[in-house]
Amino acid sequence: MNGSDDRRGRTADDGQERTFAASPPARGRGFAGTWWGRAWLAALEDGALDGEQVRAGRRFARAGAVGAVSVRPGRITAVVQDRDGTPHRADVLLGVLSDAEWDRFLGLAAERSGHVAALLDREMPPDLVEDAETAGVDLLPGLGDLEAECDCGAWDHCGHTAALCYQVARLLDEDPFVLLLLRGRTEQALLDDLQARGTTEPAAESEPPPQGTDAREAYAAGDVLPPLPSLPGLPEEPGVPPSLDTDAPPPPGVDAAALEVLAARTAVDARLLLAELLHGGPEGRKPEARLTAAQDAVRLAAGAPGAPEADAASMGRLAAGSGRSREQLASAVRAWRYGGAASLAVFEEEWTMEGEALARARAAVDAAWEGDERPELRARGNRWTVVGSPCQVRLGRDGRWWPYRKEGGRWLPAGEAAQDPATALASIQ
Repeated sequence: MNGSDDRRGRTADDGQERTFAASPPARGRGFAGTWWGRAWLAALEDGALDGEQVRAGRRFARAGAVGAVSVRPGRITAVVQDRDGTPHRADVLLGVLSDAEWDRFLGLAAERSGHVAALLDREMPPDLVEDAETAGVDLLPGLGDLEAECDCGAWDHCGHTAALCYQVARLLDEDPFVLLLLRGRTEQALLDDLQARGTTEPAAESEPPPQGTDAREAYAAGDVLPPLPSLPGLPEEPGVPPSLDTDAPPPPGVDAAALEVLAARTAVDARLLLAELLHGGPEGRKPEARLTAAQDAVRLAAGAPGAPEADAASMGRLAAGSGRSREQLASAVRAWRYGGAASLAVFEEEWTMEGEALARARAAVDAAWEGDERPELRARGNRWTVVGSPCQVRLGRDGRWWPYRKEGGRWLPAGEAAQDPATALASIQ
């Protein structure tokens, strides 16, 4: 790393600390454009007890009130200025990974050369993070993981620590190694370990294959038995189901193309289950909510990571089974890929807000922009449209805001959800 490159951050001699220069004010745009940057902000916004402090922090960060940011294992630090110019030292703490957790994470990263290439390109492969979570390694922070310390005396996140978190989201967008350093390992140490894992031959390959034990000898030995063989390794890719494109016609009522798609998805799920079993069991898997038939049709059409897309015949069957036209199904699939069932509900359902729900929505809109920065909005139900612009935000029942853009005369999903309408709009403007 070039220590003189301010954009990448100055690096201390021991490599255990990186310092990033203060950023100028950045009004009118979102703080996180990558999925891992948004996950970082979700940990802050969902875990903070005082939403007003989070909004204040967002305003501080947009105004350029966050000074140089220091990142080291377990801690980020910066000086944040109040509106009156009073400086406050803000720290945010995140637990470092243990040596055993790093070993599991690096083992998964070294399994595919594409993972290493993505990291070198300053990208965080989502399947690497998902596999790591399955193996019990939580790389990204979750609810309550970001602990705050500030000399203003607040015991939870204040506007200063929230502003620091928003600024770090920008740094994470440019370089995910910032998160890895915060979790306890420098970039050079990680790359050295990955290179060693990629060039060192496994010791097991140089040993002769086991010869086994005769059954009569094992019976005679009683409980003195040889060790069990090693567990099978995790395949790099899901298995490929056999092709059903044969000369024999399928039985009545069986759609061969649809069956191939289901078989491919089953192979993906089977690999995920095997990964869970190899790393201690499926206890960490969260139960999924039961989907309706119409929702499940969209899920199948959207496909799973690594699974092939449904062909035209299967898409037609899924459209008919879900009560949609092919065009409607394609739009629903687009919504699903941005946020699953929650995103699909926002796309297909317009609901009227009343009472407390309406008051909360209006307060969120009023607090999202500074002064005259707020665009002119026209509200209808849970939808706010920017007057004179093909942009819109929709409020979900869970309180998140979804960006929409008008294309070909139709409002279509344009991005993932945000915690406030300004961030949602900024992601598509």
